[in-house]
Amino acid sequence: MAYESCFPKAAFRRYPYVGDVTGSYTTSGGYSFTPTLPFDVGADFVDSTTTYEPRPTSVHDSGGGTADVNSSGASSRNRLITIKVENESVPEPSQSTIVSTFVDSTTSRQTEDYNPTQISEFLGKGIAEAHAKSCLYTLDYVHQLFKKADQTKLTYFKRMSHEELWLECAQKLTAVIQQIIEFAKLVPGFLKLSQDDQIVLLKTGSFELALLRISRYYDLSQNSILYEDVLVSQDIFYGQNRTSPEMKLIFLIFDIVRAVAELKLTETELALFSAMVLLSPDRSGIKDVLEISRLHRAVKKLLEAELEKNHVPIRGDMTLFATLNAKILTLRQLSTLHMEALTNFKRSAPHVDFPALHKELFSVDS
Repeated sequence: MAYESCFPKAAFRRYPYVGDVTGSYTTSGGYSFTPTLPFDVGADFVDSTTTYEPRPTSVHDSGGGTADVNSSGASSRNRLITIKVENESVPEPSQSTIVSTFVDSTTSRQTEDYNPTQISEFLGKGIAEAHAKSCLYTLDYVHQLFKKADQTKLTYFKRMSHEELWLECAQKLTAVIQQIIEFAKLVPGFLKLSQDDQIVLLKTGSFELALLRISRYYDLSQNSILYEDVLVSQDIFYGQNRTSPEMKLIFLIFDIVRAVAELKLTETELALFSAMVLLSPDRSGIKDVLEISRLHRAVKKLLEAELEKNHVPIRGDMTLFATLNAKILTLRQLSTLHMEALTNFKRSAPHVDFPALHKELFSVDS
């Protein structure tokens, strides 16, 4: 599904980012789509000397009717950011280093030691800002896009082949995950973790966080998700085998996204819940369990207080926090189901080339 660039000042290793995440393409249906990122990322990516220009925090209504980010390199305002590349001899990275290029913290890793009081003080504001800066559109503007959706384009999606639908969704998912990586790097304390732990948290939690972010684009009045500038319902997938793992995945995705949207969380609440899911200390492969547990507990406490302040119990003594906490298991089950469906598809269509970041995050061989 598609939905949502700015990166904080950080060091990234050189990565050839030309069209491999989401390039322009035209399907047999005749519909061309050229996605964009609001900064230039070409063959000369960045090294540890790069200084990033921060993305504006305000949202312009003239930004267009798509809620999507991809990597054609063209800005909606035709503004490019100059990238300084010092070392031209750096070899191209293998696929196994792709994720680390996004989370490399050799120059920006936080080195301050925070006491519990400081963490509590920084987290609430910092996480809310991280969420706001990593979303292209405010929630109010997303609701405006619901009213501007062009349903005449639905025919194009309905005519897509099975393989085209998979590739389309993989490209959009990759775009969302780019924003999730940005969000994670802006979360106070995340860059203080080791690079290995950063990668583990992103690889294991990115799909779950993508579902939470998609909930911002769910139109409850039409039971549809804003996909580019089209509202898409489950009906678009009815031509597929409904008993297959991927159809089960699609239906359950709509269920969880709708369920989260129905809770009508504020942006701060959604940001805190996303951070709590991201900073899960029980992920397989985590090394610094104590540090991540400390951050997780702090975020959890902030979320619980925020929800208690803004919401009454759903029914009886069932709080909204308890409801959200129960959804974490569902999110993990969907992440597992996604890998099963992806594995089955890659076996049946090994020739389909997914975006490089998608292949690294969702490797069926790992």
